[in-house]
Amino acid sequence: MKKYCSILLTLFTFHVSSFTSKAQDINQLVEQVKSKLNVVNDYIAEGKMKTDIAFIKAPVGKIRIYFKKPDKFKLKRETGISILPKGGVTMNIGSLMTTNDFTIIPAGDMLVNGIKTKVVKLLPLNENSDIILTTLYIDEANRLVKKATTTTKENGTYDIEMTYGKFSQYGLPDKLIFSFNTKNYKMPKGVTLEFEDNATPEEKANMKNKKGKVEITYSNYIINKGIDDAVFKN
Repeated sequence: MKKYCSILLTLFTFHVSSFTSKAQDINQLVEQVKSKLNVVNDYIAEGKMKTDIAFIKAPVGKIRIYFKKPDKFKLKRETGISILPKGGVTMNIGSLMTTNDFTIIPAGDMLVNGIKTKVVKLLPLNENSDIILTTLYIDEANRLVKKATTTTKENGTYDIEMTYGKFSQYGLPDKLIFSFNTKNYKMPKGVTLEFEDNATPEEKANMKNKKGKVEITYSNYIINKGIDDAVFKN
């Protein structure tokens, strides 16, 4: 009996030690990702936005994005509408990760577009936060967030996939794909839903329940050159 209890104690100690070690490794990885993002105090980004939603007709449009720490964000689109969540998708991740206001939980490994990533769950400690849970898929070798799945109180769950290039040293993507379930997503004021004239109520409901996608391709960033606060006023 003593021998059996000793074995159980050894296994339990090993399990706790292993979990603690993984938690420490994940905390260190998250800190390294945060350090990279923290280098960026502000930026102006230029690019193009493509909207792919069944009941919204929106042409590809040129955009300019302004960001300033800690949470100032503004998107200007040349034509059409923007349906990105308030504050923008990349800012939501950066704003969350540049604080210590969350609990980090290691969640294993997963391939994202052929790249091995560490899966990390972030639970905000602020009960007033719109974000309920964020799951990050981090390219450990390059300290980059390749994908993020965020569950919110107001807009359901949405995914962000990021591709990096010449601005990877700042943790800023060259391309970003934002996808979401249109049924749960709160559309901004002024967005007109366009259906076929002969569409039945059932067909309209089915279209609303499909996945929507917004693709942003960045052509350039101007980083840490300073931005006047007046830019972010409506």
